[in-house]
Amino acid sequence: MDRIWAPWRMAYVGGPPSEGCVFCQAVEDPDSFGVLTRGVQGFVMLNAYPYNSGHLLVVPYSHVPSIVNLGTEELCGLMQLVQASMEAMERCLRPQGFNLGANIGSVAGAGIAEHVHLHVVPRWQGDTNFMSVVADTRVVPEALQACAERLKPVLTEVCEELGLTMTTKEDAHSHE
Repeated sequence: MDRIWAPWRMAYVGGPPSEGCVFCQAVEDPDSFGVLTRGVQGFVMLNAYPYNSGHLLVVPYSHVPSIVNLGTEELCGLMQLVQASMEAMERCLRPQGFNLGANIGSVAGAGIAEHVHLHVVPRWQGDTNFMSVVADTRVVPEALQACAERLKPVLTEVCEELGLTMTTKEDAHSHE
């Protein structure tokens, strides 16, 4: 049996099962959940189980299962955060492309089906290697905290340049 050392997963596998919505919890405790920035309609966080380094989630504050349940302002706000996320990754990570999407419903692959979210995944030529094909295992070359430390200041800068209104934790509660 092959082993990949991933000590950061111990907190997940050894801890008590989480109750409630992880995205709603991220609003309450953004530092613990890898939140990089908060906009008026939603927030950007690192995916705890990334496909690639820099895999971000753009999440509305509204706890709804589908984009069809969001209003126009929320949809526009989320897309502005997607735009800012992609620009920040362009500057910081220099990907050669992106995957952008949402898995709506558990049968479509949503791990958290009750709270819609968008995936922004940076891609590089050759980022799918033999481990993915042969061992059905993804190798992510950068720790989440290191990625957060690189991306957060650049994302903040891009949001300011785009004129996006950013919020505090307290402001985020007014959207619930």
